[in-house]
Amino acid sequence: MTNNLKVTELKVEGMSCTNCSLGITKTLEKHGYSGVYADFTTDVVRFEAPDIDKAAEAIKLIEKLGYKATVAEDSAEQDLKPRGMSTIEKKFWFTAIFTIPLILAMFIPVALLHNDLFQLALTIPVFVVGFHHFGTSAWKSLRSGITNMDVLIFMGSTAAFIYSLVGTIYGLGHDYMFYETSASIISIVLLGNMLEHRSVKKTTSAIDELTRLQKTRAKRITQEMNEGQEYVEEIDSSLVKKGDYILVNTGDKIPVDGEIYWGYGSIDESMISGESIPVDRVKNDKVIGGTILEKGTIKIRTTATGNETVLSQIIELVKKAQKDKPRLQNLADKISAVFVPTVVVIALVTWLGWYLGAGLEFRDALMRGVAVLVIACPCALGLAIPTAVVVGLGRTAKNGILIKGGSVFDKFTGIEKVVFDKTGTLTTGRFRVKDLKAMGGTTQESLVALLYSMEKHSSHPIARSIVKEFKGAEPIAFDHVEEEKGIGLTATDKNGNVFSVGSYDIARALTSDNTHSIYIKMNDKLIGWVDIEDEIKPEAYKVIQYLKKKNITPVLLSGDREKPCMEIASKLGIEEVYFEKRPDEKLQLVEDLSASYKVAMVGDGINDAPALAKAYVGISMSDGTQVAVKSAEVVLLRGNLELLPKAFASARVTQRTIKENLFWAFFYNVMAIPLAIVGLLSPMIAAAAMALSDVIVVLNSLRLKKRKLPV
Repeated sequence: MTNNLKVTELKVEGMSCTNCSLGITKTLEKHGYSGVYADFTTDVVRFEAPDIDKAAEAIKLIEKLGYKATVAEDSAEQDLKPRGMSTIEKKFWFTAIFTIPLILAMFIPVALLHNDLFQLALTIPVFVVGFHHFGTSAWKSLRSGITNMDVLIFMGSTAAFIYSLVGTIYGLGHDYMFYETSASIISIVLLGNMLEHRSVKKTTSAIDELTRLQKTRAKRITQEMNEGQEYVEEIDSSLVKKGDYILVNTGDKIPVDGEIYWGYGSIDESMISGESIPVDRVKNDKVIGGTILEKGTIKIRTTATGNETVLSQIIELVKKAQKDKPRLQNLADKISAVFVPTVVVIALVTWLGWYLGAGLEFRDALMRGVAVLVIACPCALGLAIPTAVVVGLGRTAKNGILIKGGSVFDKFTGIEKVVFDKTGTLTTGRFRVKDLKAMGGTTQESLVALLYSMEKHSSHPIARSIVKEFKGAEPIAFDHVEEEKGIGLTATDKNGNVFSVGSYDIARALTSDNTHSIYIKMNDKLIGWVDIEDEIKPEAYKVIQYLKKKNITPVLLSGDREKPCMEIASKLGIEEVYFEKRPDEKLQLVEDLSASYKVAMVGDGINDAPALAKAYVGISMSDGTQVAVKSAEVVLLRGNLELLPKAFASARVTQRTIKENLFWAFFYNVMAIPLAIVGLLSPMIAAAAMALSDVIVVLNSLRLKKRKLPV
C-alpha cells in the first residue's frame, strides 16, 4: 500500500443482504481497490484510492451491479435533510394494501373476494413489486455465484403466481387459486426486511457520531506584533494548525490535542478513559481534543490536528474494527445455496426422465416436473426465518432490548465470553466512601467533620460525594480555605493549624502507601486517609452469575487502575481482569480473545466504541454515549444490565423457533418430493400441501410471542 491512498466513503442504495455486500467487495477488489469494506446495514462502502477519478470509477462499477452509489455527504448536512419513508417501507405498505383483502378471502365468504379475476387484479401489483425487489437481488446473487434467501422468495412467489395464473386462464377452478400465497410471501418478507431496516436505521453509524465530535469551534489566540496584546478569534477547529495557541473556557469542548502553557482546569476525559471522575490538569499537562473542560480556564499550545489527534485515531480504530469484522452469512442463504439448485435439477430430471426415458406424453411428464417444483416450492422455507425474526424483534423490543438485525439472534447463541467495561456498565459512575481511617491521635468523628467542612468548598465530583456521605457532621469554622487545582484543598483554623486534603501528592513525603484515594494532613503530619469506590449496579452480581451458569466466561476490561478493578471483580466473581487499557489496547484485547472465542463486548463509552465494533456481538447501554450505542448491535434500553440475560434467552428461543420452522419446511419437502416424482401427487394437491406448510410455519412463529424464556 502506498502513502498516497485515501479512504473514500460511498453511500450505496439497494444493498439488502450479506451477499450484496460481498458482491460489491469482490468486484472492487477484482479491479484493484484495497481496504474494501461494504456494509448493507448502513448502506456504506469504503475503500482506499489515490484520487477522485478512482472513486468515480468505483461508482460506475457499483452501478453496473444494479446499485445506486454516491460520495457520502457530510453527516451534519444529512441530518438537516427531511427524512421520509424509506424505499423498503414504501414497498411494504403498498403491497400490504393489496395483500390484506386476499388474506381476508380465506376467512370471509364474500363472492367478490373469491373471484379469480378479482384476486388476480389484487395480486399483480404485489407480484410486480416482489418480482422486481426479490428478482433483482436473486439475479445479483446468481451472478456472484451464490443463491441467497431472495432466490427462495422469488422462486416461491413466482411458482405460486404462475400456477394460479394458468388455473385462471384455463378455468380450472378454485383448487388452482393460490394468489394469496404469492402475495403473502412477498408482503410478509418485506415486513421482515422493513423491521430490520428500521432497527439498524434508528441510529446512524458510529463513525458519523465520532466525526461530529470533531466539528467544534476554537478560540485561537493571536498577538499584535508591536503591542504584545492578545486577541481571540473564533474559528472552525479544522482551521487550527499545529503550534497555534487556543483559549478554552469552562464548559468548552477542547478542540484539538495540545499542552497547557497557562492556567489549570478540571477536565472530563471519560471519552478516552471511560472513568467519570474529571481529571485535574495544570501547566505542561497534555489535553485531548473532544474532551470537555468542566471547570477552569486554560490556554493550550496545539500539538496535533487532523488525522494525528487521539479522536481521529479512535475513528480509524472503529473503521478498522468494522472492516475486519467477519460477516455472517444468513442461515437461509446457506440453505438456499444448496437447496434451490437441487430442487431445480430434480424437477428438470423428473420432466425429462419421464418424457425421454419412460416415453410419457409431454404434457404428463411436464406436469410431474411442475409438481416437483411446486411441492418443493420453498414458500415455507422462505417464511421460516422472516416470520420468526419479525416476532423475535418485536418481543425483545417490548422487553427493552433493541436488536439491530435478525442475524444477531444467531450470533447471540454462540457467545462464549462476555467482556464488560467497568464504569457505567458494571458500576453506576456514582462514588461513595468505602473506608476511612484516622491516625496520629485524631478521632474518626473529628476526621469526618474535617472532611465535610473542607470538601464543601470544592465542586469536584469526589468532594461532592464526600459531602453527601457525611451530611449531618458537625461543621468546623475555618478562617481561610483555598483550592489548588490538581493538588487539593488547604484550610486554616482560628488556632493557626493548617489542614490539607488531596491526592497522594500531598502525602508523598510522609508515606509510601499510595493506594488510597484521599489523604488528610494537619501541620505536615498525616492524620488519615479515605478510600472512594464506584458504586456497583445492584443487578451486576446476578447477571455475572447467570453467565457463569450458562458456561459463558465474564471478563472485566477497564481503563481504570488495578486496585479498583480487582476489588469490583472480586465482589462480582469475575476471574479474568484487564486494567489500565486505552481504546486501542481494548480493541487489541478483544481481537486477541476473538481469535479463540466468540466474544461479546458490553460497554457505554467512546473508549469502548472500537472494541464494540470489533466484537462478535457489541452490546451497549442506552444511557451510554451515542458513539457506543451506534457501534453496538444490541442496545439495552434504560441502561439496565439486568436485560442482558433476557437478551440471551430471547435470542435462544427465537433461534429455536427458526430451527423448528426450517425442520417443518424441510420435513414436508423431503416427504413430498419422492411422491411427486413418481406421479402420486398432482400439482393441485402439491399446491394445497404447500399452503398448509406455510400456515404451520407462520403459526409456530406467532407462538414465539408467548413462549417461556429459558432461564
